[in-house]
Amino acid sequence: MKVSLASALGTCFGVQDAINLAMAPEFRHDMTIVGQLVHNPQINESLKKNGVSLVKGVEELDNIKTKKVMITAHGAADKTKDRLREAGFIVYDASCPLVMRVHKTIKSMVEKNYFPVVIGQEDHVEVKGIVGDLEDYLVINNEDDLEKIRQRGKTKLGIVSQTTQQVDRVEGIVDKIRAMDCVEEVAFVNTICQPTRDRQVAVWELANQVDLMIVVGGYNSSNTKKLVQVCEVKNIEAHHIESSSQLNPQWFANKKHVGITAGTSTPENVINEVHTEILRIAANIDRMEGQPTPL
Repeated sequence: MKVSLASALGTCFGVQDAINLAMAPEFRHDMTIVGQLVHNPQINESLKKNGVSLVKGVEELDNIKTKKVMITAHGAADKTKDRLREAGFIVYDASCPLVMRVHKTIKSMVEKNYFPVVIGQEDHVEVKGIVGDLEDYLVINNEDDLEKIRQRGKTKLGIVSQTTQQVDRVEGIVDKIRAMDCVEEVAFVNTICQPTRDRQVAVWELANQVDLMIVVGGYNSSNTKKLVQVCEVKNIEAHHIESSSQLNPQWFANKKHVGITAGTSTPENVINEVHTEILRIAANIDRMEGQPTPL
């Protein structure tokens, strides 16, 4: 059984910068993350072990016991940051620069009199941050939501995307919006981040070679879920796991080539553990079949 890693996978620079900031020695026992720094259970556990506290969100201000707080890599609205400062906290911002680019882009569109539309998940923390300072907006998650545009009667639209969306899906939704008879003008900036694009392209290419894909990342990680969706489009069996302990040897029976990919919030050590365990499983299967394991 051959085992291959995707050419691009795992932690991106925005996530790594956020982790490095939160793990700084001066924040030990004196920092609260407002939300999940990144959507990965191992990283959140490491933060707790390092003495960093976590609360679900700004609605839990009364539960914050430290003077210092940190905005997560997913970003937050300016009004959220202002609320924290007004409550007396020292605010550190670990927002990914590519997420903040979306904030700036949508605000620029509003200034040019475009009605703001975000393609993404309305309940996702990143999207909540993007729209948090807007007076009026629409969030479109799929083609079923397009009728909302007609209902709102807006004809000049400025469209951005949640950074972790699937590229082809977003472009397809934008094409359908452009084709609506009630829409006169569309300004679209594709704000899907490059690391997300790279990982989607890499898993697409690897899916052409394998008969099983293991996708590693937090269950609440949007970009990791999109990697699973790419496999579904390619009709390749895929299993989404958070750690090597969740690997099931039965998945690998009769498989010739296994691929491994991981979301942008998945740390290298977790990927390595999964890779090592899959190699062990592969070796056991090949031993039983009397075949050498390809390198």
